[in-house]
Amino acid sequence: MTWWKGLIAAVLVLGSGAIAVAGLKDKPPPAVEVQVGAAKKAAITRTVTGAGKVQAATTVKISSSLSGDLMELNVKAGEAVTRGQVLGKIDRRRFEAAVKQATAAVSAARADTKAAQVNADRVAAEVVRVAGLVEKGLASKAEVEKVTADRDAALAQVAALNDRASQAMARLEEASSDLAKTTLFSPIDGTVIELSREVGERVRGSDFSEDVVMTIAALATMEVKIEVGEHEVVHLKVGQKSEVRVDALEGQSFEGTVVEIAQKALIRNQGSEAETTSFPVTVALTARPPGVLPGMSSEVKIVAESRESALVVPVQAVTVRPAKMLKDLPADIEGKKLEAPKTTEAFAKVVFVVDGENKTHVRRVRTGISSDTDVEVLEGLAEGDRVVEGPYRTLAKELKDGDRVEEVKPGEKKGGFGKGKG
Repeated sequence: MTWWKGLIAAVLVLGSGAIAVAGLKDKPPPAVEVQVGAAKKAAITRTVTGAGKVQAATTVKISSSLSGDLMELNVKAGEAVTRGQVLGKIDRRRFEAAVKQATAAVSAARADTKAAQVNADRVAAEVVRVAGLVEKGLASKAEVEKVTADRDAALAQVAALNDRASQAMARLEEASSDLAKTTLFSPIDGTVIELSREVGERVRGSDFSEDVVMTIAALATMEVKIEVGEHEVVHLKVGQKSEVRVDALEGQSFEGTVVEIAQKALIRNQGSEAETTSFPVTVALTARPPGVLPGMSSEVKIVAESRESALVVPVQAVTVRPAKMLKDLPADIEGKKLEAPKTTEAFAKVVFVVDGENKTHVRRVRTGISSDTDVEVLEGLAEGDRVVEGPYRTLAKELKDGDRVEEVKPGEKKGGFGKGKG
């Protein structure tokens, strides 16, 4: 009985050893859990977005170059006005007196000029008479010289008085112009959007600063001014269509058109780490949306470029890897290798293609336009290729060429502990 107990013990020892040896052998790494999609043909549109304030295309501040009390105000805030309509009046009395004074000065200057002209005509006739007497020997040459000098002096006086009359006329025109400016007219068809002064307040006119009485805006034509980054403005052109959404009008969108792209950048925090560069872009609304007022917040989406049938993959499927790791890659598609750009680059754009054995192959790609969700692939993929779409961490850092993968749905996790989870 003892010998078979020993035999059983030996078998148990050998079995334990075999199990231990089997456990020490290398096991294949677990599959990486990823989301997989397919490259497909679809329409894609590059859009450029920005936020701004709705404003009237034309806004005019009404002020006066004259100082005086505001005697009349003929409009109210929100009232529609037409070009040439009287908006208000400044106290006219001082300017009316200036016009009367200038008019009297013109009349006096004209009278003095007329009297001088009469005297000049008389002296000129005397010169002719004396010259006739000289020919008859009845007058001396000295008398002729005297009356000639008198004539020249009279003509000079007429010329001086004519200049004085012109000066008086200029002062009258200036006084009349000032008097006309006491009445404020609307220069455009529009709507009074703000009243800054009340009747009885003093308006202080100046050539160096304006004392605004009211503001008028042409609300029939409205626009939105946004700021676009330097990497996006290169895709914009005047005339491109856009979609405008006003925050106050939820669920509604309005058509617009790019009408102006600034040629000078706005640089903020220059020289610091927070430096930003942007370009103002103006989008005009095709028609004024009902209920939209200047100053309302809005979002603009400009259609910069479109493709009707492009090979696209989700944006998150395209990641980057150090370019030096991709030099020895095999041919990508149809026997052609996608060469690295001639310029030295630290990183290259790639996708991970899944083959029939669920192994990944890294492919360098050249991309085109991108939308909010998709990106166009110009080279490196074929329609129907299965590509890894996520998770982001797995794609960005962990996934390598040749990894075995297991497809899971977004948000789904299986029981394994392979890399790429979380």
